[in-house]
Amino acid sequence: MQRRLVTRIRYILLAIVLLAAARPAVAQRTAQAQPAARPASVLDDAMAQFQLKRGLDLLYNMKFEQAHALFDLVDRRYPDHPVGPFVKALDTWWKILMDLSDTSHDAAFFAAMEEVIERSDRLLRRDKNNFDAMFFKGAALGMRGRLKSNRGDWFQAARDGIRAMDYVLDVAKKDPANDDYVFGKGIYDYYAAAVRERYPFARPVMVFFPDGDKERGLALLERTARHGRFIQTEAAYFLLQIYYIFENDEAKSVEYVSWLRERYPDNSFFHTLEGRIYARWGHWARAQDVFAAVLDRYKRKQAGYNAAAAEQALYYLARGRMVYSDYEEALAHLNQLEALGARNDREGYFKVLGLLRQGMALDALGRRDEAVRRYRQVLDMKDWSDAHERAKAFLERPYQG
Repeated sequence: MQRRLVTRIRYILLAIVLLAAARPAVAQRTAQAQPAARPASVLDDAMAQFQLKRGLDLLYNMKFEQAHALFDLVDRRYPDHPVGPFVKALDTWWKILMDLSDTSHDAAFFAAMEEVIERSDRLLRRDKNNFDAMFFKGAALGMRGRLKSNRGDWFQAARDGIRAMDYVLDVAKKDPANDDYVFGKGIYDYYAAAVRERYPFARPVMVFFPDGDKERGLALLERTARHGRFIQTEAAYFLLQIYYIFENDEAKSVEYVSWLRERYPDNSFFHTLEGRIYARWGHWARAQDVFAAVLDRYKRKQAGYNAAAAEQALYYLARGRMVYSDYEEALAHLNQLEALGARNDREGYFKVLGLLRQGMALDALGRRDEAVRRYRQVLDMKDWSDAHERAKAFLERPYQG
C-alpha cells in the first residue's frame, strides 16, 4: 500500500513539475499580489444567502430534492451566473461521495463543473477581476480535481489543482476578513507544508509554489468551521480528514465528527465516518453501536443509507466481532456483506477485504479448505490495502486469531 501511495504521489508531483515549469511566475505573482477591495457578490444578496444556506443544510442532511429546489431558485434569479450550476451539482457530488466505486454520476458532475467554468469565463472576459467568477471557477476546478484524483487521473487532477490555486489564493486576498473565503487559503497552507514535511522528495518541486504553514492553515480552517456562513461544514470535514489521516489526533477527530453528526444526524457519510474513527482507535463497543445503527437505517430504507453504507457497516461489525473472537457472528456479517456485494461486478474495497476476512474467520473456526478458497478469490480481485500480500501469507500459514 505504501509503495503504491508513493508511486502515485510521484506521478502527481511529476505533473506539477511540468505544469509549474510552463508557468514559473505563479509563486512570484501570488507573493507580490496586493490586497484589493472586494466588489459586490451574489453571495451578498440576502435572498440568495437564505436560499443557499437553507439548501446546504438540507443537502448535508440528505434532503436532496428539497435542497435542489432552493438551489434552482438561485439559478433562476441569476441565470448567467456560475453559482447555479455549482450548487445544483452538489447533490450529484454527494451521491458520488457516498459510493466512490459507482462511476455512473461522473459524467453529469463533470458536465456541471464545465458549465460553471464556462459561465465564469464569460464573466471574466468582461471583467478579469470579477470576484464571483474567480471564486466559483476556483471551486469548480478544485472539485473536478478531487473527483479526478479519486478516479486515478493524477495528471489531470494536478492540472486542475494548479489552475484552481491562483483563484483560491486571490479570493482570500481580496476579502481576508470574510470567514468563508479564507477556507481555500487554509487548505493550501496546511497541505503545502504537510507535503514538504511528510514527503522529502517533494521539496524540490514545492519551490514553484508559495510556502505553506500548517498551524496557520489549521487556524484558517478552524476559523471557517466556527464562523463561516456557507463553507462551515466543508471546513469541519477537511479538519476531520486532517486530524484523522495526517495528524493522528483522536481527540480532534472525535470533536469534529461529533460536530458533523450533531448538526447533520441524517448524513450517512458522516455516520459511517464516526464509526470508522472509533474503530481506528480501538473503541470497538462504540463502533459497533454506530454501525448497528447504520445497518438498521439501511434496512429501513432511510434516504442516503445506500448499499455502500451497509457494506461498511457489515464489514466493521464483522471486524468488531473478530476482536472479541466471536468468529461465527463475524462470519454471519461477512456472508451478508458478500451477498450485498454481488449486486454488481465492481471489486470495491469492502467486497475484497470482506472476502479476506471471511477466510480469516473460517481459518479461526478450523474450516481450512473454505478459507483457502476465499484467499484464492482475493488474489483474483483488485488489490486493496495489501489484500494480496495478506492472502498469500494466510495461504502459507493459517490465520490463528
